[in-house]
Amino acid sequence: MLEFMALALFLGVKHSFDADHLIAVSNLLSKARSASHSIKMSASWAAGHMLTATIITALLFVLKDSILPLLLGKMEILVALMLIALGFFGMWQSRLLHSHSHSHGSEEHAHWHMHNLAANHSKDHSHYHMFGIGIVHGLASNDELLVLLTITLGLSSFTELALGLALFTTGVAAGMVFFSLLFTYPLLRLHSQKLVRGFNFAAGCVSVAYGSMILFGL
Repeated sequence: MLEFMALALFLGVKHSFDADHLIAVSNLLSKARSASHSIKMSASWAAGHMLTATIITALLFVLKDSILPLLLGKMEILVALMLIALGFFGMWQSRLLHSHSHSHGSEEHAHWHMHNLAANHSKDHSHYHMFGIGIVHGLASNDELLVLLTITLGLSSFTELALGLALFTTGVAAGMVFFSLLFTYPLLRLHSQKLVRGFNFAAGCVSVAYGSMILFGL
């Protein structure tokens, strides 16, 4: 049982580092104002992923040979479209970073400002956005999850599936929190809006490219 629990947890951590997961959340993590905010955003993504993963994996376990697996296979298209949309949004947002000149006595220097709603705490919707991204990822990844928990791990009962799913989800959340802290650390440490702008644009380009690859089956 301990080996099974450790393996399910490890598979969850591994799953969190899927390329489409990392690319999608990277487009929003640059908005994190602190390490705790970054963790909350990651937790929102994990909650969305867990919601659809739990529901659809249970349905797949009960309705193995139904039309449901065929429908879930099409969810990759939804992920591709989401990545493309997030990418264009990230590139557009990087253009909202402007330089303004300020005078301090005889000295004048440029100061960078990011004009976005995330800077206003009362209008920060990043948690909802991350939750929605997690929901889409949960829809697209459950066929893989069923294979991992029913074939690789040899599970046969729904109780074992529920335990495996809980551990898998814990691993997914832990992996995403680790990535979010690793990703946002240089942004928070250096306090550079130029770096934020570069991250936004680069993440947007990668997101559009990867989403297009998925969409066209490359």
